[in-house]
Amino acid sequence: MNPQCSRCNKVVYPTEKVNCLDKYWHKGCFSCEVCKMTLNMKNYKGFDKKPYCSQHYPKTSFTSVADTPENLRLMQQSKVQSQVLYKEEFEKNKGKGFSVVADTPELQRIKKTQDQISNIKYHEEFDKSRMAGDAPPAETNAAYQPSSPQSYNYDPQPVRSAAAPPPPSGGKRYKAIYDYAAADEDEVSFADGDVILDVQQIDEGWMFGRVERTGKQGMLPSNYVEAI
Repeated sequence: MNPQCSRCNKVVYPTEKVNCLDKYWHKGCFSCEVCKMTLNMKNYKGFDKKPYCSQHYPKTSFTSVADTPENLRLMQQSKVQSQVLYKEEFEKNKGKGFSVVADTPELQRIKKTQDQISNIKYHEEFDKSRMAGDAPPAETNAAYQPSSPQSYNYDPQPVRSAAAPPPPSGGKRYKAIYDYAAADEDEVSFADGDVILDVQQIDEGWMFGRVERTGKQGMLPSNYVEAI
């Protein structure tokens, strides 16, 4: 079966057939894609499986070549290889620069000095906090005040013995140093500072006398008066 012409799509017979660029052409159809000048096997130039004359042959450029499927595939493959190589180099060299710099004598000296300064500051802060913890709070010191001694007016109530008859009058004088209110009928009341006349000792805790201010007489506790 005879093939079709790539230009006019008509049947190409053997006597007029041109086989070029993997296609079949009529001799008259084998012409330049631009100017339509008839070409032959000696003066044609093929590009992208199409015939061109020398004048209109496409100029090869980076953009045109890069846009071909083959070149796009090669470019993509080159990018992948570059990324793989970069990653391998990065993994190999990762940390090398830091190790070399960190091992220099100057940086080792600086690091040692910084560690010593940190230790000194730590001990200073520790001592300050410990001293602050031992001292009592300022509020406690300010609030604490020793209590002043309080005086109490204590009026001793002596235990009196059984009432005794009034003794004969004498000449002793006493002065009251406390107020006293009579608790029984045979006792006498007096105030602090009163003068007690004709005082007679009944026993260790009681006396008999007459209050000069009131003129009354009776039993009175001996620890409420003093001799004058």
